[in-house]
Amino acid sequence: MSNTETEAPVRSPCVGVCCPGDHDLCTGCLRNAMEIAEWGVLSNDEKREILAKIRRREKGEIC
Repeated sequence: MSNTETEAPVRSPCVGVCCPGDHDLCTGCLRNAMEIAEWGVLSNDEKREILAKIRRREKGEIC
């Protein structure tokens, strides 16, 4: 069994407040519509990349 098969899935940043805000980002989790729609089929590495983008969005570094 490979490492990816035994690795726990990365949890969604969803907080149940789905509302489009500035730059078409959800005001609850700061993901865009594509990131939200694709979350279930992304690899853990791809999900971590989105979580890193969210942290940068929180700091105002990117939109």
